[in-house]
Amino acid sequence: MAPHIGRRLRKGAATTAVAAVVMAALTASQAPGLASTARDQHHDSAADEKPAPPSADTPIDGGSSYHTDLPPLQKPGKPGTSIDLPGLPDDIAAAEAGIPATVLDAYKKAESALKESKPGCNLPWQLLAAIGKVESGQARGGRVDAEGTTYTPILGPVLNGNGFARITDTDGGAYDGDTTHDRAVGPMQFIPSTWATWGRDGNGDGEKNPNNVYDAALAAGAYLCAGGRDLSIKADLDKAILGYNHSQEYLATVLSWFEYYKKGTHEVPDGTGVLPDPDKNKGGSDGGGDGGGGSESPRPLPDPTEPGGDHSTTPEPPATGSGEVETPAPETPSPETPSPETPAPATVARLKAVGAAKLTATAGEQFADKPRVRAETAAGKPVAGVWVQYEIRGETDARFPWNATRVSRMTGSDGTATAPVLRAGETTGSFTVRVTVVGRTATATDITATVKARPVPQADALARVDDKDLEAETGGSFADAVGVKASYKGKAAAGVPVTATMIVDDAAKATDKPTENDKGPYFKDAKGKAVRTLTTLKTDATGKLVLPKIYTDDHAGTFLLRLTTGDGATLTIELTVTEPAAQPTDQPTAEPTSAPTAQ
Repeated sequence: MAPHIGRRLRKGAATTAVAAVVMAALTASQAPGLASTARDQHHDSAADEKPAPPSADTPIDGGSSYHTDLPPLQKPGKPGTSIDLPGLPDDIAAAEAGIPATVLDAYKKAESALKESKPGCNLPWQLLAAIGKVESGQARGGRVDAEGTTYTPILGPVLNGNGFARITDTDGGAYDGDTTHDRAVGPMQFIPSTWATWGRDGNGDGEKNPNNVYDAALAAGAYLCAGGRDLSIKADLDKAILGYNHSQEYLATVLSWFEYYKKGTHEVPDGTGVLPDPDKNKGGSDGGGDGGGGSESPRPLPDPTEPGGDHSTTPEPPATGSGEVETPAPETPSPETPSPETPAPATVARLKAVGAAKLTATAGEQFADKPRVRAETAAGKPVAGVWVQYEIRGETDARFPWNATRVSRMTGSDGTATAPVLRAGETTGSFTVRVTVVGRTATATDITATVKARPVPQADALARVDDKDLEAETGGSFADAVGVKASYKGKAAAGVPVTATMIVDDAAKATDKPTENDKGPYFKDAKGKAVRTLTTLKTDATGKLVLPKIYTDDHAGTFLLRLTTGDGATLTIELTVTEPAAQPTDQPTAEPTSAPTAQ
C-alpha cells in the first residue's frame, strides 16, 4: 500500500503537533474551503483541540477508534493526471481518488434517493464517501458482491465496557456474530439497535442489511439528514458528522476526505480500492488488524432515539486468536472472482450438520431447533475460529432476526457454529439453509427446513352471547346485533371459521347442506347487494363473533339463521319479521252546530 501523510494520528501532545502540520499542509495545498474549515474547527492551537460538549443532536463522543489516514496532498485525479508535488509519488492521489465501482454507485444512488425524499437536506454523495472511507476504507477496498453485500462482516470493537460503552446484545448476534455484546456492523458501521431505527433498503431487494453498501449508504444519508438539517450549511454539516463520532479529530478527518473527493474521483474495479494500514491497530481496538486511532476513554451509553444515538465508528475484525487473519488484497484481483477478505483455514475439509436432522415449524412461528454445523478437518477433528455463513434459499418467507436471509457465525472451540433463531413465514413447504465457510464456496452443506400450515382452529359448541328476541319490521333492519361465542372443550375457541346461512327450515342435519332461503332477512355484501350466506366470518381472540347487520325485505314471518363451524358445531337462531303497525286513519272534524237562538 502506498505511504500516507499523517497515518493514524494519536491524541495528545504528539497528535496535536502532527495534526497541526498535516492540516497546515492540507490547507495550503488542497481546497480553498479547507482553510476556513480548519479555522472553524479550531485546529490552529493545542488549546483548541478539546472537543466541545455534545449537543442534543450529536450525542456520541470521540472515544471510539476510526481510520485517521488523511488524503494525500496532491489534487486527486486519474493515474498520470494529478499534480506532481516534490517528494511524493504521483500515483498516491490517483489511487486514493479511486472508489470501488459498486461502493461509488451506492453513494450516488443514496444521494439521488435523498434528493427526492429530503430535498432540503442537500446531501452530497462525497460526504458519504468521506465517512465510508473513515469508517471502513470504502467497504475494505470494495470487497462486495454484485448486490453490494460485503463478503465478510465488517465489525467494530466488542462493546463490553472495556474502553467503550457496554451494550448488551440486541440482535441475537444476527449481524455481529456476538450474542453477548453488540458490535458496529457494515461499511458504514451501525450498531444493530441503531440499525433497527435507521436501516433502509437501498437496493430494492426487500431487505435492510447493514452489511450491504446500498442499504448502509442510504441509511447513513437518512441519519445525516435527520432533524431537518441542511448539509449545505456549515453548522449543520458539522453537527451531522459529529453525530457519528463527537470528536474534533474525527470531524477534521472526514472533512479532509470530503474536500478531497469534491475535487475529483474516478471508479475502480471492486476489490481494488486502497486499504487502510492493517499494521496500525490503535485506540482501544479488541485486536486484529483493522483498528483505528481514537482515544481509549469509555463512551457514554447511547440514546437510540437521537441521530447517531448508539453508533460506533470503527471497523474491526474479530479478536486476536479468533482464527480470522487480515490479509491484504492482491493489487489487481479479477472483478469476477474477488478475493474474500478473510479466507478460511486450509484445514477445513467439510461442514457437518449437527443437531436436528430436519427443521420444522408451523407457519408464523419460530423453528424449535436452530441450524447448527461443525467445521471439521479431513480426519474429523473440529476447526475453531472459522466464519460460516447461513443463507436461506428457496421459495420461502422464513427469516433470521432483523428480516435477514444471510447471517454469519464463528465456530467455537468445539468447531460448531449455531445460527440465530429462524422464524417461519406464511409460505408453507420446504426450503434450504445453505451453510458455507466464508471464502470457500466448495465447502458447503444444506439443511432442510419445512414450514407446515397452521391447524384449523376447532369448535365443538356455538352459543349466543345474550337471549334477546330478535324482531324487526319489513323493509327495515334488526336493531340488535347478533353475537355468538365459539368454544372447544369448554374453552373459548379463537380464529374459528363460521358460516352463516338464512335457511328454509331446520330439518337438515348439521352435517347436511341446508337449503338457502330466497326471501326474508339478508346480509349485504361489499357492493350493497343482498346475500343470504356468509363464509368469511371468524371468531376473535376471545372466541366471540358479532354478525354483520341483518336487513329485511317485504316478507313477514319467522325465519331461521343457521351458524355452523367446520367441526360440526351448529346454532340456529329465530328471526321474527312483522308488518309495520297500522296507522290510525285521520277523520275530518265536524263543524260545531250553533245553538238555537232563544225566542
